[in-house]
Amino acid sequence: MKSAIVVGAGFGGLALGIRLQSAGVATTIVEARDKPGGRAYFWERDGFTFDAGPTVITDPAALNELWKLSGRDISDDVELMPVMPFYRLNWRDGTNFDYSNDEAQLRAEIARLSTDDVTGYQRFLDYSAGVYHEGYEKLGTTAFLDFGQMIKAAPALMRYQAWRSVYSIVASYVKNEKLRQALSFHTLLVGGNPFTTSSIYALIHKLEKDGGVWFARGGTNRLVAGMAALFERLGGTIRLGDPVTSIETLGDRATGVVTQSGWRGEAEAVATNADVMHSYRDLLSGSRSAQRTVRGLAKKSWSPSLFLVHFGVKGTWPGIPHHMILFGPRYKELLADIYDHGVLAEDFSLYLHHPTVTDPSLAPEGHSTFYALAPVPHMGKFPVDWDEVAPVLEQRILDEVGRRLIPDIHDRIVTKFSYAPSDFAHDLNAHLGSAFSLEPTLMQSAYFRVHNCDPHISNLYFVGAGTHPGAGIPGVVGSAKATARLMLEKK
Repeated sequence: MKSAIVVGAGFGGLALGIRLQSAGVATTIVEARDKPGGRAYFWERDGFTFDAGPTVITDPAALNELWKLSGRDISDDVELMPVMPFYRLNWRDGTNFDYSNDEAQLRAEIARLSTDDVTGYQRFLDYSAGVYHEGYEKLGTTAFLDFGQMIKAAPALMRYQAWRSVYSIVASYVKNEKLRQALSFHTLLVGGNPFTTSSIYALIHKLEKDGGVWFARGGTNRLVAGMAALFERLGGTIRLGDPVTSIETLGDRATGVVTQSGWRGEAEAVATNADVMHSYRDLLSGSRSAQRTVRGLAKKSWSPSLFLVHFGVKGTWPGIPHHMILFGPRYKELLADIYDHGVLAEDFSLYLHHPTVTDPSLAPEGHSTFYALAPVPHMGKFPVDWDEVAPVLEQRILDEVGRRLIPDIHDRIVTKFSYAPSDFAHDLNAHLGSAFSLEPTLMQSAYFRVHNCDPHISNLYFVGAGTHPGAGIPGVVGSAKATARLMLEKK
């Protein structure tokens, strides 16, 4: 294979482009928006830099591997800064829990909540290490193209009771309810309900423990810019601001793409980092096999959306760590409202991102940058006019941050804006406004997820959150490794 086109310059598309270009495949990445990043877009307003997300960088070795392909190091383009604690978890009764990989400190934090659970936590960590080895190290970058591969992997997954939920596994090791929440919320960062997401996702704890949690100086957008710079230095081409409108096919082959401007690109292989439903339903509208796939995708379970409030404020807040989880009064019941009932509840839990405590350059001197994120039902479960709902929810979220952390928040705000499910749908062509693509349940993972290579169009490939292994930076970077291996094997 000598040439490839990648649709979409998100983390997955960029990582795939780097791998292909490093292997000598002339690669063009075509991006709809004015700058690369996909979900890792960013805005600059009134002197503040706002990352759209994702903001939690883990497994830096997997990222550095992209630079090492050409004998470089990630530090050539990106400065990764350690974040400590990884997260501060806060409950409405004032309880705080700092989660990190500092073993002595973490054990003290656990003992403060429940001395009886210190031993149980260690047993849980041993479990996490096992599923990390089986689910991430062995299978995370392996494409599942046929059911036989799934059968081979099944015994190891069953040994770790993959049919059980993350919360169920956590609850079998620790008894304190706050600790159960502290050790199970991570699946929400990849779009999964802790009460239904496979226990395999407990591997996140081992991933964080070994590799740490990091932030790129200048914001996640600087990591994106570093990847784009690496790709272009290798000779790759990025075409910005020109949405792909069609992936062209002839028989069982993809022949190239057509963009909104009328540009036509031909290549020996096409890969798409775009939303999987958008790719099949819209970009492949001329393919009969693709339209059959659309009917199947429509029946699948899609991850929730998100509602984010970005705000820049006067003042600095050294007491508010980089990442906080502000739990609401309900946990399981709130998640059922979001995932099952399609209810925008009166209460909510928030992820608060405060990057200026790590990197003050993201705000004017003496100011701070924040965003507060609430998981909400996707538009298929909660079909409302978000132009009407957004101002109300934005006010309620800012009021809650004010009650919990910044009492005079409304007086301090210099600039603010929100980002709703309708924006995910409009800006990213995200099906139903889902923020994480397909929900990461057991029956929508590995072989049961969209395959890294289409089963009917032999040179059409997928990368990103909708394919194996799933959402999150390590997931989509892992998908690029799996997909690149398939593409390069066809040389």
